[in-house]
Amino acid sequence: MLFSLLQADIVDAVPVQQEMSYSLIEMATKGGWLMLFLLALSIIALYLFGKKWWMIRQASKVDKNFMMDIRDYIHEGKVKSAQTLCSKYDNPVARMIESGISHIGRPLNDIQAAVENVGNVEVARLEKGLPYLATIAGGAPMIGFLGTVTGMVEAFFNMSQAGNNIDITLLSSGIYTAMITTVGGLIVGILAYFGYNFLTARISNIVFQMENSTIEFMDLLNDPTIQK
Repeated sequence: MLFSLLQADIVDAVPVQQEMSYSLIEMATKGGWLMLFLLALSIIALYLFGKKWWMIRQASKVDKNFMMDIRDYIHEGKVKSAQTLCSKYDNPVARMIESGISHIGRPLNDIQAAVENVGNVEVARLEKGLPYLATIAGGAPMIGFLGTVTGMVEAFFNMSQAGNNIDITLLSSGIYTAMITTVGGLIVGILAYFGYNFLTARISNIVFQMENSTIEFMDLLNDPTIQK
């Protein structure tokens, strides 16, 4: 009985350590005003990635029988039907072939130039906005590093003002700013970097499809049966 009472007194005497936890929003607010810039950059990066991803996804949808149907129409002399088929597809390959079909009857060099001009415009349209995503990928970590520097300046300033009465709490706000802005900048920069490379790779695949279709279309026009 006496042992039980002593054990209970010991348990009561031990201070209960309160668990402290922070949500992501609370941690982000510790990063200071630079986190607002990182938040804005993350929203812009998500918007650009979503917009370009949808555009590239639509541009990559090419019917595998498209060029075969075009070949059949051209061999049969159904130029209008070939143009109508192209107008049914909203992708760069279809618009390039439609431009080439509309120039049938002219020299082959003129046809090829027309197709390539449309292709250049389509590639430029797909790549529009990607430099901004690349800028965010490189700029966000730099903003995070700026937060690191300002946070450490704040911490050392507080130390200098405290004199001999240095307390760890005086350094907490500056250290929070330094560490959290660094993490935030790296997260935004890494995500934007991977997003940029992913979109660039998808555009490269579309460019390959466009070049392949151009070669196939010009070979079709070089067919002796078409030239007669």
